[in-house]
Amino acid sequence: MLKRRTLVGAGVAGLALGTLPAAWRTATATADTAPPATGLALPKVGLGTWITFNVGNDPRLRARSVEVMRTFFAEGGGMIDSSPMYGSSQDIVGHGLSELGYPETLFSAEKVWTSSPGDGREQTDQSLRKWGLDRFDLMQVHNLVAAEAHLERLLDRKAAGEIGHVGITTSHGRRHGDMERLMREYPLDFVQLTYNALDREAEARLLPFARERGIGVIVNRPFRRGALIARTARVPLPGFASEIGADSWAQLLLKFILSHPAVTVAIPATTQPAHMRENKASARGPMPDEAMRQEIARRVAAL
Repeated sequence: MLKRRTLVGAGVAGLALGTLPAAWRTATATADTAPPATGLALPKVGLGTWITFNVGNDPRLRARSVEVMRTFFAEGGGMIDSSPMYGSSQDIVGHGLSELGYPETLFSAEKVWTSSPGDGREQTDQSLRKWGLDRFDLMQVHNLVAAEAHLERLLDRKAAGEIGHVGITTSHGRRHGDMERLMREYPLDFVQLTYNALDREAEARLLPFARERGIGVIVNRPFRRGALIARTARVPLPGFASEIGADSWAQLLLKFILSHPAVTVAIPATTQPAHMRENKASARGPMPDEAMRQEIARRVAAL
């Protein structure tokens, strides 16, 4: 298993990667953010469940997932995101919530994922039963499947008070043109997309447009499913990381994402409570300013 935390000596880091000019400064940010469309404050680091919570009936793995959730809520809670596409992940989330007494700091984010719009309500109701909830805080159209038809129905359910917020998702940098079109045509509360130090296409249009429209942005694949952790595993942490309180590459990579002014929340997935604490800590303290953000991206791209 790759180690996420890298021990860094100041001399080694400076020798290997150099340091930032002293004139570069950091920007500050709180642990919460508020997408203008909703006025909703959310912890900036949520919890994704793709793959990591798809553990079936294995009692040891189920218990481990509960511990990840326990740590998540101990660190402030917030958004947990899942989907019918994610195997047993919904059942595991429901199991964990039941074990933990349904903490009040949960923001439940689910998806509808069916090419048959007529099946959307039944699928959503089944997801509610798996979570053990009466209502989702956010329902999203997963990967834009039958997006227009689902959005019409979801917006009707939101108007009726059956859903808190409505959004759409994509991943791997796909279908950005379609996402932008839907952002123009529908009163969306959230969009979910891939964004990290290497996958930066969203910076060109989607992130600025979301900010302009007051749409909250959820970032998936912040570590490229662990590939960025592997990429940086044997590389000393830059000396400037200490200026923003980043003790690991994982925290530096998350701070790069969270410091973008359009980003509402990132949803890294993990199987380790220690990594959950580490992820949550990345939302605290100083954030990189734009100059430092560009330097982080440059260094990651060069690896």
